[in-house]
Amino acid sequence: MRFSSLTDRIRGDRVAAWDIHFAAWTAKARGEDVIVLSVGDPDFDTPEPVRDAAIAALHAGDTHYTPIAGRPELRAALARDHAQRTGMDVAAENVIVCAGAQNGLFNAAQCLVEAGDEVLVPEPMYLTYEACIRAAGATLVPVAADPATLRLDPAALAAAVTPRTKAIFLATPANPTGIVMSRAELEAVADLARRHDLWVVADEVYASLTFDREHISIATLPGMAERTVTINSLSKSHAMTGWRAGWVVAPADLVSHMATLALCMLYGMPGFIQQAALVAVEQGGPAVAAMREGYRRRRDIALESLQGVPALRCLKPEAGMFMLVDVSGTGLPTMEFAWRLFRETGVSVLDAGAFGPAAASCVRLSFAVSEEQLAEACRRIARFVTGLESVA
Repeated sequence: MRFSSLTDRIRGDRVAAWDIHFAAWTAKARGEDVIVLSVGDPDFDTPEPVRDAAIAALHAGDTHYTPIAGRPELRAALARDHAQRTGMDVAAENVIVCAGAQNGLFNAAQCLVEAGDEVLVPEPMYLTYEACIRAAGATLVPVAADPATLRLDPAALAAAVTPRTKAIFLATPANPTGIVMSRAELEAVADLARRHDLWVVADEVYASLTFDREHISIATLPGMAERTVTINSLSKSHAMTGWRAGWVVAPADLVSHMATLALCMLYGMPGFIQQAALVAVEQGGPAVAAMREGYRRRRDIALESLQGVPALRCLKPEAGMFMLVDVSGTGLPTMEFAWRLFRETGVSVLDAGAFGPAAASCVRLSFAVSEEQLAEACRRIARFVTGLESVA
């Protein structure tokens, strides 16, 4: 039997990076003393009003087909929310509801690029961007970050543009760094996009979870609304990862194309999930604020616990639920560090080299556990590193 070459195109080291996480979950399921810091699945419960809305919708028989692009009332609510946060003129026809941000990214890539096109992606980058771009037949062109800060290098981005460049994918706030792009950085991207007639796909999943720097949507900059695709979801902001509730804000003609693709890829989101999403968007503000402060406290716990360990260098995140820790001072290759840490202490972290060479000396740890668990995990990490130093 023969198969399509699609999965061969999209597999690679970025996918294999999850092996340590799967091993950690297997060990945890066996009852072993494991603290999982290798994934960003919030430990908070989905807010009760959101859960109640889904239950009520199910009891009311809301289990049938829904409009492909999403229910009008949810699309309108998402448009209002986007307009309130950005000041943009956004209507329901600029919004399509999708099965999480990942589904939105895949759909956008399929509708924007194809074989022969190049897509610029600043490093470090989220793991699945490459797969989405390759699945569309296009080529991902990684753009190296400033090695000292891991922030965008505007000169490197400009140098990467070729006649084949079709789009720029970026995330702000970023996973895995927690970096929030500044206005100056976004203006550099926007200038390139306008001069070379490029699309910008902006992943803003962590926009509601900023700590130290204001989030700015690149679509709000002059001349960018008509060339920007904004991806968002309720997964992280409302602790709804398993609900698969996301959306895309884009020019209406692109939304129409995305709906055509969704017709054969998804055929509409479940109605009871959309009813829950509607409540989350309209009533979830206090819950989001509480989670944001929770992540801020956890960020501070991790920093205070690890930044004093001589062999480690912590990169302070400005948003989100992850932190990069440079472990090159331990003398261990990053993947070896991660596996030994897990096997010897039960703490799982992710080798951040999978996010690109810019992060090759780092591991990524998540704040998606309780403050007590995170503090214990950091104590174990510190003891492990100190033990390495004593052996050396």
